[in-house]
Amino acid sequence: MPSSISTSLLTDMYELTMFDAALKAGTAWRTSTFEVFGRRLPATRRFGVVAGIGRILEALERFEFEPAQIDWLHTEKIVSDDALDYLKSFHFTGSIRGYAEGECYFPGSPLLTVEGTFAECTMLETLLLSILNHDCAIASAASRMTIAAHGRPCMDMGARRGHERAAVSAARAAIIGGFAGTSDLEAAKRYGIRAIGTAAHSFTLLHDSEREAFDAQIALLGPSTTLLVDTYDVERGVINAVEAARAAGGELGAVRLDSGDLVATAFKVRGQLDALGATTTKITVTNDLDEYAIAALGAAPIDSYGVGTKLVTGSGVPTAALVYKLVSREDENGNPKPVAKKSESKSTVGGKKFAGRVIDEDGYAAEEVLVVTDSEADAKAELAKLGARELQIPLITDGTIDSSLWGDDALEKAQATHVRSRNELPYQAWRLSEGEVAIPTRYVKL
Repeated sequence: MPSSISTSLLTDMYELTMFDAALKAGTAWRTSTFEVFGRRLPATRRFGVVAGIGRILEALERFEFEPAQIDWLHTEKIVSDDALDYLKSFHFTGSIRGYAEGECYFPGSPLLTVEGTFAECTMLETLLLSILNHDCAIASAASRMTIAAHGRPCMDMGARRGHERAAVSAARAAIIGGFAGTSDLEAAKRYGIRAIGTAAHSFTLLHDSEREAFDAQIALLGPSTTLLVDTYDVERGVINAVEAARAAGGELGAVRLDSGDLVATAFKVRGQLDALGATTTKITVTNDLDEYAIAALGAAPIDSYGVGTKLVTGSGVPTAALVYKLVSREDENGNPKPVAKKSESKSTVGGKKFAGRVIDEDGYAAEEVLVVTDSEADAKAELAKLGARELQIPLITDGTIDSSLWGDDALEKAQATHVRSRNELPYQAWRLSEGEVAIPTRYVKL
């Protein structure tokens, strides 16, 4: 079957078989509340970063079962004909509220609260988790890298190091974490991200001399371009680069270093550029960087970083390890009933939760507060009493998606949200070493 614009089959089979069994048992229409959260953070993460909300909303606009998909489900006998009759006209009519993209999160934080019938809520599990687990992992890694960069721009150059479609999503998540551009043109076009890139070593090797390669690049891109100077000899490469730019009537924009001892080489190149009078020419570095390598380069005269493999693989944490759990459902009398898992190491806290972040008298976050109650009004009152900033916003209301949350300026707003959220965290949150999460999570049951 050819690929489809619909996102409904981006799911695990057991979502549909659970619905089918519940349909036969008469429980499929029970009002239910699911939450997306992480039980814990990885040892190397003191906070997580919410990313992927916009992609989820865009995907849910296309979450419907097309005739060809229904026919395939019927042919493969995935579910019964009764279930297929429901899926033919499926549209999510429930509500979802959640953390804004860019917000920091902690263990237990309900990134998404999904409310509706069991039938429709269970359909969304795999799609929601696959997007959030990837994008949150990438954004969290990107945030650590931009912390280590101390204001120097970081650029995504990881497209060739991951799945071609995942690279597009990774570029978007990296922007939320503070990155400033991407080499991936599909990501740049789709999300309005600044596209970056000039030439690789092969371009230099193509020409009869390094200088001829530089002349050719500058003829197209102008003297303000970035020239890769370590194909042969770095010292000679810098001279060729500066002279090529000046021959074209300007000063060179930047040189790129991609190998060797980047700290020592950066100092040598900066001294050489200054001695040549190219004081405005910047230095950018690449070469398998992560947050630790970027931090180690902090004292060197480097102006920007290009990050590839470690970014698109989450810098050692390729998934955010988020889960999607039923926390409340309607009982046989139509009343909400908290439910929870009790299994060892995988227990959950039952009941619908409303999240807030308490800010101390110095203006820093002190704790994540999760108020457990079925009453939104009571939860808001409790959060206000605690002086907590409410964290969840409406994403989908009775089936209507807030499309502004994945519109033209959504990515820019998400990055700004992350800067604000990260800046309010206490100092220990910014440390790159393993340690405790930045703030504790406390449950308040009303």
